[in-house]
Amino acid sequence: MCGDPEPLQIIEEQEEICSSQEGEHDHQLLSHNGKSFKRDTSGKDFVRSLVLNRHPRSHTHEKPHSCETCGKSFRRSSELNVHIRTHTGEKPYPCNTCGKGFISVSILKRHIRTHTGEKPFLCNTCGKKFSYKSTFINHMNKHTGEKPHSCKTCGKSLSSRAGLLSHMKTHTSEKPYICYTCEKSFRETSALRMHMRIHTEEKPFTCETCGKGFKRNGDLTIHKRLHTGEKPYSCNTCGKRFYHPSNLRSHERIHTGVQQLNETKFDNSYVSN
Repeated sequence: MCGDPEPLQIIEEQEEICSSQEGEHDHQLLSHNGKSFKRDTSGKDFVRSLVLNRHPRSHTHEKPHSCETCGKSFRRSSELNVHIRTHTGEKPYPCNTCGKGFISVSILKRHIRTHTGEKPFLCNTCGKKFSYKSTFINHMNKHTGEKPHSCKTCGKSLSSRAGLLSHMKTHTSEKPYICYTCEKSFRETSALRMHMRIHTEEKPFTCETCGKGFKRNGDLTIHKRLHTGEKPYSCNTCGKRFYHPSNLRSHERIHTGVQQLNETKFDNSYVSN
């Protein structure tokens, strides 16, 4: 479902967050008693017996800690404690910069990157950097072609959890995001934001060459071709090229015998002032 808002990232990285918290706790205990323990058959070294006893659950998927409110189960008590805060609303870890509160230290640390601009996850393929592990993994899936998230309804596979969640809404009539101006509803927040520009007349995407503004980045991309002369869409029959796919479809009607539409029909919104 790669693209994605902090609540989703919390879901995707919950296990990592809790593991990190327990790792810090384990280290503190070790510094007090200095006791070490042997590793089990999986080959992992453990610093204390509690971790040794807990590790097999990662193989058995045992989840002995249940939430009394919603029934959701967790492998570790620390995971449950963090989850309970989603019901109570408790956010004991505030950001010193903006004051926003968070349910765990790890989530707070990730949030702080929005202020510092830190991007610790580097793609060795293209050099792009990411602030969050979840978005980094989604990005890497695009290079490898891996699509680990499958829709249980139709079987379609997607590269990210965010993409899966978005896709699953196509199987339902759910449109939870409502425009308060005209009451039209949408499946995605991005679609609602784009719709709102109809009411606000906001045009945040501006051409650096002529200054014309557009509501969508895709419209700006098409408009720029007027300046560059790029025409990436070609007719398979005669080779004539166009800068917009709609103009190509109109042109192809000449060859199919269907009455041609005015090719300038789709051009007016993209021409410069």
